[in-house]
Amino acid sequence: MPDQVYIFDTTLRDGEQTPGVNLNRHEKIEIARLLESLGVDIIEAGFPIASPGDFDSVKAIAEALTGPVICGLARAVKKDIDRAWEALKSAKKPRIHTFIATSDIHMQYKLKLKPEEVLEHITEAVSYARNLCPEVEFSPEDGTRTRPEFLCEAVRTAIKAGARIINIPDTVGYTTPHEFGIIIDTLYEHVPELNDCVLSVHCHDDLGMAAANSLSAVRHGARQVECTLNGLGERAGNAALEEIVMAIRTRQDILTVSTGIDTTQLTHACQVTSRLTGVPVQPNKAIIGANAFAHES
Repeated sequence: MPDQVYIFDTTLRDGEQTPGVNLNRHEKIEIARLLESLGVDIIEAGFPIASPGDFDSVKAIAEALTGPVICGLARAVKKDIDRAWEALKSAKKPRIHTFIATSDIHMQYKLKLKPEEVLEHITEAVSYARNLCPEVEFSPEDGTRTRPEFLCEAVRTAIKAGARIINIPDTVGYTTPHEFGIIIDTLYEHVPELNDCVLSVHCHDDLGMAAANSLSAVRHGARQVECTLNGLGERAGNAALEEIVMAIRTRQDILTVSTGIDTTQLTHACQVTSRLTGVPVQPNKAIIGANAFAHES
C-alpha cells in the first residue's frame, strides 16, 4: 500500500483569515463536522489567543469531535500555549502547534531577536507545550526563506525539545517546486532525527504554486500537507485541499502515496464552505469549479 499523507486542514484558522470572512461558532462547528466526515486527519480549529470567539470555537470543536486530531495555533509564548491548551484539553486527540520566525528578515525586523535567542525561544516553547500536551507541532515561520543551515538548526532544536511534527511554511508564497524539493532533501540529509518525525508543509499561493510546491515536498518525503477547502487564506490563499487530494489520487503513478479522504464528499464540502464564508468558487477553479468538466469544441 502507498505511504499515507496526512491531511491537515486549516480552513478554520488560516482560511478564516481570508479578507472579509468571519465565521461564527456554529458555522465553524458545521465546517469541522464536514471535515471529520471527509476523513481529514488533523483540523486546525483556530488561534485561541486571538480572541474570546476563537477560543470558544476551538473549545467547542475539541468537545464535539472525536475522530480527527484537533489542533490549536500558538506563538512561541507561554501565554499563547496556555490559552491553546485550555481550549484543547478536552479533545480526544489534542495537538498544540507553535511557531516562531526563522528567516533573517523576520528575525531582524519583526522579532528583533538574534538567531541564538530564537533557538532559546524554540526550546522553551516546545518543551513547555510538550509538558502540557502529548502532541506538539513546530513551524519555523518563513521557513523557505530561512538560511538552510539555520533552518536545520531550528528543526533539530525543536525535535530535541519534544516536537514530533515539523512543518515547513512557505509563508509568503515565494518558493518554487524545485527549490522546495531541495529544502526537504537538505533537511533529511542534515537532520537525521526527522526520520522519527512527521515532516509537514504549509504553502501559500502568492505565485500560484501552492499545490505544486506541496506535491513537490511530498515527492521528496513530506508526509503531512496543510491546506484549506477552496484554497481559502490570506492574500492569494493556501494550497487547496481538493487539489492536493485529487492530484494524489489521480497521479499515484508518480506520487506513490495516498490519503484517507473520501473524495465523493469533496464537492459538497467545498460548496458548503463557499456558502458559509461568502466566498464564491470561480467557475474555472480546478476540481470543483462549475466549468471543471465542461468544454466547448
